[in-house]
Amino acid sequence: MKEIISTPKAPDAIGPYNQATALANLVFTSGQIALDPKTMEIVEGDVQAQTKVVMDNLQAVLEEAGSSYENVLKTTCYLSDMANFAAFNEIYGEYFKAETAPARATVAVKTLPKNVLVEVDAIAFKN
Repeated sequence: MKEIISTPKAPDAIGPYNQATALANLVFTSGQIALDPKTMEIVEGDVQAQTKVVMDNLQAVLEEAGSSYENVLKTTCYLSDMANFAAFNEIYGEYFKAETAPARATVAVKTLPKNVLVEVDAIAFKN
């Protein structure tokens, strides 16, 4: 049976979806953007500042689901401008050890929710 994952340490969903769902030992997260979970306001700043918030929010969801960055199998990363790829990668890389880094797709999109610069979702397994 599907399990709904929810934590106050990450932003509430801003639409008809959940922070994550799990089935058996797999966790599927919704895309995280640079929303402050306490204020639900966008954290202003460049792509690196927003990426840090995104990755911290994603970490909170993974932990609530009984998982971690070491258990992430795949991420999908959305950038509002591919010119931000290197700057994004610097922060993103701080959250994964080289030997356990997941598969990844990175795409540039025209716009993201609330006009943020980056969004990341993940598929992971539970500890």
